[in-house]
Amino acid sequence: MSAVVPPSTYRLQLAPDQDLAAATDLVGYLSDLGAGALYCSPLLQPAPGSTHGYDVVDPTHANDELGGEPARVALVAALRETGMRALLDLVPNHMGVAVPPANPSWWSLLQLGSGSPYASWYDVDLGVPILVPVLGSPDDVSALELSDDRTELRYYEHRYPVAPGTEDGTPQEVHERQHYRLVHWRRGNAELTYRRFFDVSDLAAVRVEDPDVFEATHAEVLRWVAADPDVVSGLRIDHPDGLTAPGAYLQRLRARLSETALGENAWLLVEKITSLRADGTTEALPVSWPADGTTGYDALREVCGVFVDPRGESLIDQVAAEHTGSRERLSVAEHAAKRLVTDEILVAEVRRIAALVPGYADAPETMVEAVAELLGAFPVYRSYLPEGRADLELAVDTACGSRPDLADAVRRIRTAMLADPGRELTLRFEQTSGMVTAKGVEDTTFYRWNRFVALNEVGGAPDRFGVTPAEFHAANAHRDAASPAAMTTLSTHDTKRSEDVRARLAVLSELTAEWGAFLRKLSARHPLPKAGLTSPSLELLAWQSLVGAWPISAERFGGYLTKASKEAKLVTAHVDAVPEVDEAIAAWPEAVLASEESVADIEAFVRLVDRFGRSNGLGQKLLQLAGPGVPDVYQGTELFEFSLVDPDNRRPVDFARRRELLARLDGGWMPAPISATDDPGSDDVVATKLIVTAAALRLRRFRPELFWGYTPVPASGPSAGHALAFARGGPAGRERLVAVATRLPAGLEADGGWRDTVLPLPGGADDWTDMVTGTPVPGSAPKVAELLARYPVALLVRPA
Repeated sequence: MSAVVPPSTYRLQLAPDQDLAAATDLVGYLSDLGAGALYCSPLLQPAPGSTHGYDVVDPTHANDELGGEPARVALVAALRETGMRALLDLVPNHMGVAVPPANPSWWSLLQLGSGSPYASWYDVDLGVPILVPVLGSPDDVSALELSDDRTELRYYEHRYPVAPGTEDGTPQEVHERQHYRLVHWRRGNAELTYRRFFDVSDLAAVRVEDPDVFEATHAEVLRWVAADPDVVSGLRIDHPDGLTAPGAYLQRLRARLSETALGENAWLLVEKITSLRADGTTEALPVSWPADGTTGYDALREVCGVFVDPRGESLIDQVAAEHTGSRERLSVAEHAAKRLVTDEILVAEVRRIAALVPGYADAPETMVEAVAELLGAFPVYRSYLPEGRADLELAVDTACGSRPDLADAVRRIRTAMLADPGRELTLRFEQTSGMVTAKGVEDTTFYRWNRFVALNEVGGAPDRFGVTPAEFHAANAHRDAASPAAMTTLSTHDTKRSEDVRARLAVLSELTAEWGAFLRKLSARHPLPKAGLTSPSLELLAWQSLVGAWPISAERFGGYLTKASKEAKLVTAHVDAVPEVDEAIAAWPEAVLASEESVADIEAFVRLVDRFGRSNGLGQKLLQLAGPGVPDVYQGTELFEFSLVDPDNRRPVDFARRRELLARLDGGWMPAPISATDDPGSDDVVATKLIVTAAALRLRRFRPELFWGYTPVPASGPSAGHALAFARGGPAGRERLVAVATRLPAGLEADGGWRDTVLPLPGGADDWTDMVTGTPVPGSAPKVAELLARYPVALLVRPA
């Protein structure tokens, strides 16, 4: 692995209340923790007040609200002093256009149209006025006003430019002369004249396939890379599937990075969902992409899935079917959700694609329907023709099989796309298929199909009930051999729930009867309002989420459920909100938590599963941190952290407590073993995860020679199936590092514990040291009961 690729990263979400100065202040703690690099959210100038940075409005300088260039330079200096590196998060696909005065390029485009020097920047149809969907009603054009100097049109707090020479007359007359039209916000889905990010009209797509646009939008970030190659390792590319030609973009970016002092070793990652195929294999990145790997959702699926008991699937199915009254297949739910996206949300995009198909004029509505059906049939997020031809063929077969009446039109689309992979039809289809899948699956189906939401994760496969140890080991061995510089992750700013929520919910696959009894009891006492107001699947999601994130306030949980119901789009939605429904959902958590009896029942059930969930949480963390790839730690997750989807997972992190606990650990304090009577919030409980995290990160940073190769280490004895272990750091039989985790801990306890189970270690009779506890481990086949006497994990190292 290249020296510029760090041993690990730590993800930090920057915002006005956690700016670059705050990040600089954290560098010492992160270095002490053992993190190899700081991986921040985007640093370029976003829209005013942005809390995430993905709505960049000016790519020419650092975010002023975070402290600007001086603060960025200070952060780089602090990283250099500690020997840490940095990974830069870059957003090439889109820019923020919600506040036109903040975005110089968009302001110029609106003002001058095709005469703007930025006319080539955006993927917009300049043959017609640019539609800006902002008005509250179709008649709100009457509310337009002109600024005193008549250089701006104003709609309440919104400001738009007036083209030179068009300023005479009433505001409405001036408006009709502009290169844009302010229209009712509902017209955006069907009539938008510029490509956007998914269904977000406030984010307009950028044409980085144009070399001049690429240089203009990347110059500042590339300057940062060139200026500090001893600190900056490389770039993480956001949403490459949205680009017109992601392969060509990455090739150009790799070439530009190679011109810096990083050379060919620059670290280049893509935020890309790789799908799990029907045959159980994971989709690979196109071979033409010069990227080191993805940001790790495939690893998340594997690491979390191995703690799910496949034997619980039938009972989990039964509980879910009993509660919802149905047994809908995931594929059916996904197709319905994708068609909702094509038919209601991305209507403009679908019609634009259909109009490009030869013969469209002969049967326009049939062609629109065929495009929508083919988009909904895609087995992956996007094909990359010609490399992705097999995925297109599979989608064609699926669409023709489900809609024989559209078969001729679907095959016509296929023929046209294959005839010229570089034509506009092909490129726009490929861009849109990713949007349909992301909005239809992650942002809709994963809030509807809720039999077992521990698996409903970005990049996940909810209908695959867990991952077997054999599958886990095979995936890890492949990662070590094929993409050792790929990132791995357990939590991100985009995950539906934190790693520890999933770890706790995984226990339900072992305690299925107890889960069913709890659900029946509590849902009968506190049903979500029905009669058309809510769906049974939302209630199933609600109780799992409440158990997974407990303890949680009514305010936090009400906000989550409101978002979840709108994402599901069954009884309310972000676009078509139903106030009566929203009020009923928001009020439900307050009613549940106001009941002392119910709170006592919830706490009792959480106590039953929590210690097993913490065992899973430690196991997940160790397997990720010690395994192949470059592990990322999401902010705050070095302690047990129970968060739901954003904005819940972007809440402020108590770093003061983490600093204090790490200092105590370094002073010799050892957290107590996990117990059924633990206070979940006590220092002893939360710091068990910190001691595992620090041990693994420090070892990766200071003993990198231990983290290569991969060999499964099977246990032997009556409970061998509950031990998951692998070895690294040497040729087979002479490895110098072994990671051990407890799998299915509730079943282990029910089976009578470890008993005489042993773990044969490589290397003969050498002694080992558990780096988590600091204790020696003598012998070649220690008893697992002794090895894991204090904690359910161990990280063993032996001398060379």
